[in-house]
Amino acid sequence: MTELVTFGETMALFAARRTGPLRFARDFDLGLGGAESNVAIGVARLGGSCAWIGRVGADEFGDLIRSALLGEGVDVRAIPDPDAPTGLMIKGRRTADLVDVRYYRKGSAGSRLSPDDLDADLIRGARVLHVSAITPALSGSAREAVRYAIAEARAAGVLVSLDVNYRKALWTPQEAGAWLRDTIGEVDVLFATEQEGRLITDAAGTADDLAKALAAHGPRHVLVKFGAEGALELSDGQARRARPYRVTEVDPVGAGDAFAAGWLADWLAGADPAQRLDTACAAGAFAVTSQGDWESLPRRSDLRLLQRPADGVSR
Repeated sequence: MTELVTFGETMALFAARRTGPLRFARDFDLGLGGAESNVAIGVARLGGSCAWIGRVGADEFGDLIRSALLGEGVDVRAIPDPDAPTGLMIKGRRTADLVDVRYYRKGSAGSRLSPDDLDADLIRGARVLHVSAITPALSGSAREAVRYAIAEARAAGVLVSLDVNYRKALWTPQEAGAWLRDTIGEVDVLFATEQEGRLITDAAGTADDLAKALAAHGPRHVLVKFGAEGALELSDGQARRARPYRVTEVDPVGAGDAFAAGWLADWLAGADPAQRLDTACAAGAFAVTSQGDWESLPRRSDLRLLQRPADGVSR
């Protein structure tokens, strides 16, 4: 049985090797990146079984995505599109501390995803359906695909996980907020930064107040991420906080996907709430320690390498 099913757009990723304006870059590393496939790789490395569904161009970049995900143990349902190219992501460093990411995905194969591309039996047979709010911003057909997948999962009693993953290049805060408010009641697990959470609710107060306001919309598990400052989980009415692991940050892109992967992998493994939150924070910490969106995602054996926070997880 496939434990986790996810879908969305994965793009070819060109990362500049030198720091400075992109117009002066001469050498690039070629890889891939996509929020949902990052999660699939992260869960697979932590021992879960995952499937990723998406449209790719009938081109070399589409072949790269397919082979790379297969190599990471992901069940790949990459649908070749002869009429649209694989999307592109260009990543540079304007300064040593400032990452510059640009997307070229309008009219891409991934944006043409539709309900017809999804395997309802695969979704219904899984334990978790994981989606992001990136996919519904790509196109009307992609938005319908998300709605269809969530409906199929809920009808089968499959846990539905949503990572907000707000992208301002794809839609406005007002558009994203409206879709999220319309969808959150169908979700069991919600991942969001504090800023992303406030797209959904205008609740004032602390992060704890925000988590409670988000949970009031329906999710049983609300995860509020603070980046280098740790995370807050509100599950079934009980709040927990986790302090971050201290690492040297090289590339922050992909940390949120790693956090979601760590939490979901431990949920699938039956870990207790404190452990799964700790694993989520550790996975997020590993993700930022090297270049690339997913290359540093940990395996179970890696989790022992990080020193635990001095004051641990509060319950």
